[in-house]
Amino acid sequence: MAEKKIGEVMKFFAKPSVAAVKVTENEFKVGDTVKFVGHTTDFTELIASIEVNNQKVEKAVPGDFVGVKVSDRVREGDEVFVVIPD
Repeated sequence: MAEKKIGEVMKFFAKPSVAAVKVTENEFKVGDTVKFVGHTTDFTELIASIEVNNQKVEKAVPGDFVGVKVSDRVREGDEVFVVIPD
């Protein structure tokens, strides 16, 4: 499966288990699979919801700062890719 970079993790909130992601290129939407990759991070996540300023949105585009729920810990600087099905 192909991957396209969408941005990077700016912050991780442990209690709600949410990654704050700065979208720098491409876009992704609810229902997409994204991959988090970093020094000690490497997992994929199905996006169930995306929030901008505590408001649910259907998709994120370059320039957005979004929150996405994650099942594992991510770290500041981790890269985020959208997985493109074959």
